[in-house]
Amino acid sequence: MTYLDYNATAKVRPQAAAAVARALEVGGNPSSVHAGGRAARAMVEEARAAIAALVGVVPGSVTFTSGGTEANALAIESAKAAKFDRIIISAGEHDAVVENARHSGLPVEIMPIDGNGVADLAWLDAELAKPGRALVCLMLANNETGVIQPVAEASALVRAADGWLHVDAVQAAGKIVIDFTALGADTMALSSHKIGGPQGIGALVAGTRAVLSRRLHGGGQERGRRGGTENVPGIVGFGAAAAVAINEIKTLQTQAVWRDACAQRVKAAGAVVLGEDAPRLPQTLCFAGEGFSSELQVMTLDLSGVMVSAGAACSSGKVKASRVVEAMGRADLAPYAIRVSGGWATTEQDWIKCGDAWLQAWERFGARRREVA
Repeated sequence: MTYLDYNATAKVRPQAAAAVARALEVGGNPSSVHAGGRAARAMVEEARAAIAALVGVVPGSVTFTSGGTEANALAIESAKAAKFDRIIISAGEHDAVVENARHSGLPVEIMPIDGNGVADLAWLDAELAKPGRALVCLMLANNETGVIQPVAEASALVRAADGWLHVDAVQAAGKIVIDFTALGADTMALSSHKIGGPQGIGALVAGTRAVLSRRLHGGGQERGRRGGTENVPGIVGFGAAAAVAINEIKTLQTQAVWRDACAQRVKAAGAVVLGEDAPRLPQTLCFAGEGFSSELQVMTLDLSGVMVSAGAACSSGKVKASRVVEAMGRADLAPYAIRVSGGWATTEQDWIKCGDAWLQAWERFGARRREVA
């Protein structure tokens, strides 16, 4: 089987798996003062430093969470506690941001995206001029299209309006260089399993302007920001994955060539590549073959030994039209869009195999369906 669904979850790196095993052997509660506790604490802080380095911050800026979803929730709840009046989210945000914003109790406004999936900053500028302090949520890179957003430019607008910028960097981390300070973010969500670490562990990075208001109360762990005994094996695995990923970002850029070659093949057959005129993650390809449903494409490719997805993998068995593609003004293509995403173990041959399998499927099912339509 060829795995090309890294944006859903990356294959666990061997270094991360080994680190998890070591942490399980050590045992110990990192809040305990005995030798076992001190050993666990040392492992946690070493991992915190590796994750901080991945985004260019000091270790004390990193708060561990159960994943990217909780990190997004913590940022949104903290902004609410800080008495912000409203939330602005881009139309391309992940459900982890969308749903937490909707359940915050604050008014939510949607920032449009253009035909390439890029946030409309002119709209944002005008919206920020209205009364009320705003929390603005703008992801660094879209999970479906791979489109990289103009976060630094948005930050300048948000700061001028005395707002708070939260950046979901779950998909971008480990794939492009991230400088938290240069981006001007106030908070940033990260997730372990997107970079080859274990599932069930993430982090929220907070800048000096952000005051976090804890959602989980308990023993005062994570500098009082999140109660509960730390998930030591998960944290250590996350740190190991981060330490490797930061050194492989340049290597990962080569996948853009393989991705683009695959894109040209499917385009020649009649598919439409989404977001291709915007900066994108180097290993993400989103395209649609009109008349060839996303679900049928995923199933057919799976039978051919290639694993891809239709949009975000958020609930078991759910395949529906992409709201991100709809927001890009291509509702006509939304039911037919699929996402191909490589990662640390992906080879050029994997991308070639994907193209071969899709073209065969298109010839068998897609082209015929389009002709009938």
